[in-house]
Amino acid sequence: MTAADRKSSRRALGRGLDALLPSKPKQRPERYGARAVFICPIERIDPRSDQPRQHMDARGIEQLAATIREHGIIQPLVVRRIGEPGRDERYQIIAGERRWRASQQAGLKEVPVVVKDVSTERAFELALIENLQRQDLNPIEVAEAYQRLLDDLGNTQEQLAKRVGKNRVTVTNALRLLKLPEAVRAMLNDGSLSEGHGRALLGAPNASTMMDVARKAARGQLSVRKVEQLIRGARRKNKIDADKTPRGGKSAEVRDLESRLSRAVSARVQVEHDGPGGKVVIGYSDLDELDRIIAQLVTKR
Repeated sequence: MTAADRKSSRRALGRGLDALLPSKPKQRPERYGARAVFICPIERIDPRSDQPRQHMDARGIEQLAATIREHGIIQPLVVRRIGEPGRDERYQIIAGERRWRASQQAGLKEVPVVVKDVSTERAFELALIENLQRQDLNPIEVAEAYQRLLDDLGNTQEQLAKRVGKNRVTVTNALRLLKLPEAVRAMLNDGSLSEGHGRALLGAPNASTMMDVARKAARGQLSVRKVEQLIRGARRKNKIDADKTPRGGKSAEVRDLESRLSRAVSARVQVEHDGPGGKVVIGYSDLDELDRIIAQLVTKR
């Protein structure tokens, strides 16, 4: 080794390992374009007013805040640009509102975000899908979000099911929960009743029976099967009461046919006879019962 080499080596060792190892490339300037990841001031981020998830557990957010204080935010928030570029640029949350709220509680001034430049409708769809994947929504929130997408996108239920990765029957059953009275929907919102309870209650013969059974179920923490039994009992009683009431214009022969058909399919059947012809109306409480009735009819052919 020459004297010049030894002198160069001493200079390198004097500067530490940085002189011997390849230097890290300088970071490129942060870009705020689509899908760019960067650290964003928390005050420049706004929540969605129409966030699919309307009910957030305060205790859960406090626990998340404690985790963030200890470990920081592991997964960036997903946002979209809503303000003008530059000093007034703002962002709206697509996914990660719980992390945003918890970060505020934890005292963070900045959070990692990933930007997706999408429309309002697409942002809502992405927020719904993210919550569905995490199973963070209660049954009514899911139903309301599905209805919102149907209204905004003009999709059929079949098309919507493909977009959100569900089968059509799942989407249909979810949307049927919107037929429940507001008081019953509130019980599903707060977790007093499950989606299964709600679907069973839809078979009630009238609104007063539905409310009575719903309160019993929530108060006594009844199983879905027990609620189904109560609803079937109420329907039978309602049918007996109806049979005791004279039905004008229906002969004994027609009423006998109704009874025989009802027994055959285990559901209420009405025969509307007018002249030489007429029609048969079979009532069902939900799609599961309709599937059962169809299966019976096909088997009996």
